[in-house]
Amino acid sequence: MQTTPRPSFRCLLMFVALLGGGCQRYWVCDEAEPSRTQLVPQRLSETGLYADIATGELAHGVASFTPRFPLWSDGSEKQRWLLLPEGAQIDTSDMDEWAFPEGTKVWKQFSLAGVRIETRLLEKRGPSDADWIPLAYVWDADGKDATAAPLGAIDARHTDHDVPAAGECLACHGGRRSFILGLSALQLADSAAAGALDLDGLVQQGRLSHPPTSTPAIPGAPVEVAALGYLHANCSHCHNQTRPERNGARCFEPKDSYDFTLAVDKLEAVAATPTYRTVVGHAVKPGDPDGSRLYELVSSRGMFRQMPPLATEQVDSAATANIRAWIEGL
Repeated sequence: MQTTPRPSFRCLLMFVALLGGGCQRYWVCDEAEPSRTQLVPQRLSETGLYADIATGELAHGVASFTPRFPLWSDGSEKQRWLLLPEGAQIDTSDMDEWAFPEGTKVWKQFSLAGVRIETRLLEKRGPSDADWIPLAYVWDADGKDATAAPLGAIDARHTDHDVPAAGECLACHGGRRSFILGLSALQLADSAAAGALDLDGLVQQGRLSHPPTSTPAIPGAPVEVAALGYLHANCSHCHNQTRPERNGARCFEPKDSYDFTLAVDKLEAVAATPTYRTVVGHAVKPGDPDGSRLYELVSSRGMFRQMPPLATEQVDSAATANIRAWIEGL
């Protein structure tokens, strides 16, 4: 399938050219090298996800998982799968930044009203953190397979869903050393449905190099837990203080001291979390959601005035209502 650069991305490049400064503009991402994206199969059916794509039968060793706090994607239905090399372990010496073995594959599928739109692949083609290859596949009109779209797609399959270009994937995934978002001790701490993967399952399979001594638990009342979890899942991949150094365009790297991370060794109290300290110290006026910058950004949509800045054109009404209630109670 032939694709063209995303129109919005082209407009941004023109805007950057007019303003000057080029790659210093935070919303610009470098394009992925074709030589890298061509290392992985160009058809989803050949990536190792399915034993039989026609029936949906997964390949041997592929396991589904669901993060406790998912990234908001305009209400799209999402499924996620993980394939670890046979016998390999995840390096969990840093429980907040898991290092995955070479050969790891992770997929995330987006659907709307039961119709599959795209499936994204992250494959680690080497031993270092820089060896991940991201690539999205847009499902064909007949729904029988999906084709690589290294340049992304606007309004894929006649929906409002935009597929990211391969280079744009670094905007989120490049913000964490582990590269994989939603696969961590905190995100997998809840018991999974039958047949799905969770933290206990990985421990029992011997897949973690340093199994946790206890199950991470987020402190606080339900409204606090939901708010902290939402901010961790939707903001911490950009706003954290351990973001890896990278060459090239900033690609949504913020230049601030904000940190929305829920670290497993800082969960003894709500006030001990970097998320809470960032919110109370910088982002909100306690008791006043309408006067709080954080609430303004999560409850708005539009270029340069929304958070998260990518992959969403609709407000998460349930999350914003909870964040509003949380701020009112601070």
